[in-house]
Amino acid sequence: MSASISTIIVNYNAGDLLLGCVNSLMNCPLDIEIIVVDNASNDGSLEAIVGLPIKIIRNEKNLGFAAACNAGLNAASAPYLLFLNPDTHFEPGALTILLEALRENGRAGMAGGLLVNPDGSEQAGGRRAVPTPWRSFVRAFGLVRFSNRWPRLFFDFHLHRQPLPEGNVEVEAISGACMLVSRDAVSDVGTWDERYFLHCEDLDWCMRFRQKGWKIVFVPKAKIHHAQGACSRKKRMFVEWHKHRGMMIFYKKFFRHQYPAGLMALVAAGVWMRFCMLAVYHTANRMKRRH
Repeated sequence: MSASISTIIVNYNAGDLLLGCVNSLMNCPLDIEIIVVDNASNDGSLEAIVGLPIKIIRNEKNLGFAAACNAGLNAASAPYLLFLNPDTHFEPGALTILLEALRENGRAGMAGGLLVNPDGSEQAGGRRAVPTPWRSFVRAFGLVRFSNRWPRLFFDFHLHRQPLPEGNVEVEAISGACMLVSRDAVSDVGTWDERYFLHCEDLDWCMRFRQKGWKIVFVPKAKIHHAQGACSRKKRMFVEWHKHRGMMIFYKKFFRHQYPAGLMALVAAGVWMRFCMLAVYHTANRMKRRH
């Protein structure tokens, strides 16, 4: 019997979390093909799953998240594709709920569930609006505090601050930590953009899905636990560099013709100023710990 879902997990030094993620999928009643794409991990996380009934693709070096996702996609066989971070695990029945939500809406091409923190609170990013340059400017300079008076002008793209909807709702974007997509939609939209190494590639895909007329659905009853950042704590500035670089690729790709050149220059200056401030902050913290 062929699988109904091919799950692509990109691993990079996820430790014991990878095995936990795989186990949550293997305990699911659905027929799932599991594909782990390893970006040259050296922490033994891959050895813990050797021998299990899964496909393993071993990259000789870290190719980045988008390229690894595409490698897994090319090896997948099912009509539905689940892109999943190794630091996640599903609550019982959650994946079935997610699949049903995607199947029942004919024009839905992508679905994501409720990402929760270890304390059970809703995590940022699971449902969100696209962080356009203006929205990012509003958030960076604290103008969100005026959203109650002028909600359209000073809109906060982090939707997790809003009440949790009772049913499935269409959103502009979900998190790449858990994305269930239909193969038909991917055939229409195209694969992940490999210019992104880490961060913002999920926003890029969401933008392209919506540009092609595919809906993105947030499914609040599909709960997924996510230990956000667990795989990147040891390389924080490496991650921050690629995050800010990804932001610039994203803004230039989708918004450079919608905003005046001067504003885009200010956005770029703000992005790199933020990165420099973070670099100084983390360097100072490291020096404190050494002394």
